[in-house]
Amino acid sequence: MVSGSLSRRVVLIGFSVTLLGATARAEPVRDLAWRDLLPEGDMSPPGEIRSLLPHDESAMAARQPPSSGVRYDWNGEIVRMSGYVVPLEYRGTGITEFILVTYVGACIHVPPPPANQLVFVTTETPYDVSGLFDPVTVTGVFGTASKTTQLAEIGYVLAGAEIRRFG
Repeated sequence: MVSGSLSRRVVLIGFSVTLLGATARAEPVRDLAWRDLLPEGDMSPPGEIRSLLPHDESAMAARQPPSSGVRYDWNGEIVRMSGYVVPLEYRGTGITEFILVTYVGACIHVPPPPANQLVFVTTETPYDVSGLFDPVTVTGVFGTASKTTQLAEIGYVLAGAEIRRFG
């Protein structure tokens, strides 16, 4: 689903962010909520409301709402976020790349959220998913990144992530 050269570039960016953030591992983990990713003053409806949009699988990325920008406040920091998995790359039975989304159905059955409400996650240790949209909590080095997939434009990346089932 993801182009090879673009995927490699994002992995290299993620690797660089991981190296830069490695010295910050002594710092506490920062918990981020989805609303934290919106620029100050952005009054976009939360994901729970967006998920009520009519379901239609045609040209999802083309109907993605425009992003009002990203925040750089936590670049290079270790953060923890919870959301739902939209798998992109597998190794064996586990995923190594996925989009972390704020609500079930995002990117698949309804127009995707704006780029500043999507996080591209990479992990060296494959995470076994039980199905589409598994609820997870992800901890890793956070950064801004412009990433394009067939499903959506993405504004953030979490690299070297540790993934745990949420709930």
